[in-house]
Amino acid sequence: MSSNLPKCPACSSEYTYEDGPNYVCPECAHEWPQAAADEGGEAEKVFKDANGNVLQDGDSVTVIKDLKVKGSSLVVKVGTKVKNIRLIEGDHDIDCKIDGIGAMRLKTEFVKKL
Repeated sequence: MSSNLPKCPACSSEYTYEDGPNYVCPECAHEWPQAAADEGGEAEKVFKDANGNVLQDGDSVTVIKDLKVKGSSLVVKVGTKVKNIRLIEGDHDIDCKIDGIGAMRLKTEFVKKL
């Protein structure tokens, strides 16, 4: 069974459904008008932090959970401030540089906007 409905622009879920004039994502509860999806392709992805605040390139964020750095014994501690983030497509959608650790990628769900 193949669906012709668009993927969710917020989380890329394939399980969207129609609800009146809108499309709805059951996984993240994002709603968007069908007219916007029909006019021309994909909507721009909206990046949100753990509290639902919209993130943009150049923002500063704080880490809300201890994060182990894969392939090393380093840990990014709770409260670590990260300045001048860059948003990218992918599973880890923040590209940044952390003092004492270096360049790395984070998930938006583990940060909050300052």
